[in-house]
Amino acid sequence: MLDLKDIESGYGETQVLYGLTLAAQAGRVLAILGRNGAGKSTTLKTIMGLLPRRAGEILFDGKPIATQPYDIAKSGIAYVPETRDIFPSLTVRENLEIAAKRFGGTDPDWTMERVLDVFPRLAERMDNGGTQLSGGEQQMLAIARGLLMNPRLLILDEPTEGLAPIIVKLIHDKLQDLKSAGLSMIIVEQNFGFATSLADDVVVVSKGQVVWTGTPEAIKADTEAQHTWLGV
Repeated sequence: MLDLKDIESGYGETQVLYGLTLAAQAGRVLAILGRNGAGKSTTLKTIMGLLPRRAGEILFDGKPIATQPYDIAKSGIAYVPETRDIFPSLTVRENLEIAAKRFGGTDPDWTMERVLDVFPRLAERMDNGGTQLSGGEQQMLAIARGLLMNPRLLILDEPTEGLAPIIVKLIHDKLQDLKSAGLSMIIVEQNFGFATSLADDVVVVSKGQVVWTGTPEAIKADTEAQHTWLGV
């Protein structure tokens, strides 16, 4: 579905990715693990066109991916950043309507009604502004907004960052439901247990390169790799 081949990318003069290669398969969840500063978020930003590619190739469904973020989103990839990036001055309803109107199409799989069924807490907060939401509610809103883009691939960067354990479990259960529904996902996550319980495939990144690839069961059994690359 999504193939990254020999990607080099970074910020200004600082290079972060050095020939990074990985693949995300349709209908599966890929977890990208690694220590802070390993290049995980840089990988996602490069996929989404938020950082320029210096070398390498990104293919989506076997074709070169677009270069502009809006065109990438239109092609069927939704991105939920670590910072969530909801519009704080808009209500929950307005945040959702922006995505629904731009990406809903004529017969969308994801509608306002469906995302509110997934996140009923948002239905109770429709007229509240973004600044009036808890961290967990903001994360729900960010994911719901991504779903309203009707993506074929959902990319999430640190979806549990800063959330209380009870909200982490809630987000986990919702993502598990999306996985069961067949939605393809890429998840960058520091929470080892959270990531491996959702993933079908795992890659570990260190210093801008993939250093380990395998199944969740394999990484859970490989304590040496956990210690070396993840500090678990």
